[in-house]
Amino acid sequence: MDFIKSLIRSANIPLCIYLVLNTFIVTFVLGSLFGGISISTLLLGLGTYAISLAIALSPFGERVLRKQSGCTEIKRKDQLDYIEPIFKEVLEKARNLDSSIPLDVKLYMKSSEDVNAFATGRKTVCVTEGMLNAPKEQIKATLAHEMGHIAHKDTDLILLVSVGNYIVTFIFISMRLIARFTKFIGSFGGDKELNLAGRASDMVIAVFLWAWTKIGIMLVMKSSRNNEFEADKFAFKLGYGNALCELLDSFTGTSTKGLFANLMNSHPDKNDRIAALMNLGATYSKSYGAN
Repeated sequence: MDFIKSLIRSANIPLCIYLVLNTFIVTFVLGSLFGGISISTLLLGLGTYAISLAIALSPFGERVLRKQSGCTEIKRKDQLDYIEPIFKEVLEKARNLDSSIPLDVKLYMKSSEDVNAFATGRKTVCVTEGMLNAPKEQIKATLAHEMGHIAHKDTDLILLVSVGNYIVTFIFISMRLIARFTKFIGSFGGDKELNLAGRASDMVIAVFLWAWTKIGIMLVMKSSRNNEFEADKFAFKLGYGNALCELLDSFTGTSTKGLFANLMNSHPDKNDRIAALMNLGATYSKSYGAN
């Protein structure tokens, strides 16, 4: 029920649209294979999603996600002794604010000098090795932000999208293989009409797959950007608004340029995030000009 509530939040409307499109695609393909679109094929498509999602949300699925993300257990005692008390402090405060956060959320580490962290699965928060060099309050703010993602079930939604991508991509690839096989048979047998039909089908499927992928990414990224603001708000409620502003302001690099580039970006511009935190009540202020 918590998962369903998080799915129908206003911030996730673009994501819901994407999932509905995926369901129609699966239903259409299954209907074509089994004699037409019907309630049965719709239920079969939904059932396929449900089974795949159950596997993805299992401990096995979470282990696979950690491995794919490069997250490993923290082996060095000095690193563990430093970061674990910080993590437990933030986890306790987060659970006091939202008891739906699991008690057994575990901290992992990724070998990277970047200052970053991310939540994945249902009970995993991963920090980079470079995160240990950030000021302690900024580490707390980052962990609080990731706890916000877990509290809002954003990581569950990412799993759902990933599963949907695998299913629909598999369907498209299968259809393209059939089209190419048809093209080969037509070419090998000297049947020009069959060869032309195979070529046309392959081209149409390729264009449709490209368009579906772009539309899907834009819709998902829109939800992702909305969820970043919500996770920032969660960190603010835990008392880390100013530290999060300071961390965001330390990020360097140019922003994405152009409408499409912005639509494909999963994170909002840092100045938009800082402005939103200020509107919530953060008192952070950067010093400008020469000293």
